[in-house]
Amino acid sequence: MVFSSVIFLFLFLPVVLLGYYALPRRFRNIFLLLASVFFYGWGEPKFVFVMLFSILVNYSIGRFVEGRCKDAPAKLAMFVMAAFNLGIFFVFKYLGFAQVNISHFFGIDLGLPVYALPIGISFYTFQAMSYVIDVYRGDAPAQKNPLDTALYIMCFPQLIAGPIVRYETIAGQLKERTTSLDRFYGGLCRFVVGLAKKVLLANTFATFADQMFELDYVLLPVGNFDAWMGVLAYTLQIYYDFSGYSDMAIGLGRMLGFDFLENFNYPYISGTVTEFWRRWHISLGTWFRDYVYIPMG
Repeated sequence: MVFSSVIFLFLFLPVVLLGYYALPRRFRNIFLLLASVFFYGWGEPKFVFVMLFSILVNYSIGRFVEGRCKDAPAKLAMFVMAAFNLGIFFVFKYLGFAQVNISHFFGIDLGLPVYALPIGISFYTFQAMSYVIDVYRGDAPAQKNPLDTALYIMCFPQLIAGPIVRYETIAGQLKERTTSLDRFYGGLCRFVVGLAKKVLLANTFATFADQMFELDYVLLPVGNFDAWMGVLAYTLQIYYDFSGYSDMAIGLGRMLGFDFLENFNYPYISGTVTEFWRRWHISLGTWFRDYVYIPMG
């Protein structure tokens, strides 16, 4: 179920918003979690259990490492956490790729099963790791309620295509959020802008880009102008697709009382590759910076 689909816009989203605001505040997290499980299960029912198992493991490790002052057991638990999350990520996303290359270079057929790729596995894996790392560092308290941990990791607005929401930025909002008519209207406007980017721009550019990339250039030579137009169309398609989904996620979050950080900042006006990296998929870049590059340095 994607944000631009008819069933999401005219059935799922209205029901969720009506139920969310009709319920007392103490029941909203549970309702939103159930809606998120349904949202993910709509397209990936068998992989819901993979996600729930991941949540349970990361919740348990988070409770274990909280307040342990980085002692030896806590460090071992962090190693287990990293191995577990990256292991799941590798098995579902890169195991098939690795087998093909090993078979090609060494002539060895490992015979390992290759699984379908769960939707959004990159985003919920990184968020699960963010939760445990922030608790380990003392940047945010561990969640005592596993349902709140599950809501953080699989909240449907950012579950499929991001942005990656870091735990320390949203820990307080899981307990108490501010909702108002102005915030709801602002979120709705942001969602509509993102929807227009996706439907009117990204999908339109995709039509032309797909036609250009599907041509047989041996049988039908293409001029330089047409080739460059195809590249430009694909470039704009990718940007409006990703940024449109981010806008819709940020807007949905605001409509529900969450504040998600910005994910794109006009990347194509960048003057350098470094500046482009800072402006494109900001949540992914800052995640790697704060959880990989700086700790390694």
